[in-house]
Amino acid sequence: MEIAGRTVIERAVDAFEAHEAVDEIVIVAREAEVEKVREMVERNGWRKVARVAPGGKERRDSCLAAVRLYDDPGTWLLVHDAARPLVSRRVIDAVVEGTRSHEAVVVGVPVADTVWRVSDGQVEEVPERSSLVLAQTPQAFRVATLREAYGRALEDPSFRATDDCGVVRRYLPETRIHVVAGEASNMKLTHPWDAFLLERFLTSTPCI
Repeated sequence: MEIAGRTVIERAVDAFEAHEAVDEIVIVAREAEVEKVREMVERNGWRKVARVAPGGKERRDSCLAAVRLYDDPGTWLLVHDAARPLVSRRVIDAVVEGTRSHEAVVVGVPVADTVWRVSDGQVEEVPERSSLVLAQTPQAFRVATLREAYGRALEDPSFRATDDCGVVRRYLPETRIHVVAGEASNMKLTHPWDAFLLERFLTSTPCI
């Protein structure tokens, strides 16, 4: 899908390609689209894209495909959703800066609405809104941290997670995860109408 004349994945990669703290980029794609993405890399002249790797059925499989490409346990990985095409330089700056003094770094924005925990159609709990944030990416972890967390997770038959922070939090609970401020424009393209909102962000505010 294109946002204002450029594909979603191109905009996401552009942000990391342009950032001097990023040494290398790996794009994980569906196996059927790997060649198409390689052509995209060539067409854009991205110099930092080292590999295009086939992903897996679940998000966890795709993340592991990237983790397994790196042998140095101290390497930092910034895992980003390509479906968040408007990640800004400020957000990447904040994550990189956070890695200098924290074990793991994630991005979040405050929750604007009241949130209910519901069971069987009934409100069971109303969590305190001031303690809640909406998760964004990139999320930064050392390779060793992700490898260990996923290793434990894959041994758990009840393993379920929607992002890497959830995996680390559950299987390496001793790891302290620092949160830096995200931005409303760093939204995830999930529904068709999200494309309209992303275009509005793109034309009204600088994104990189």
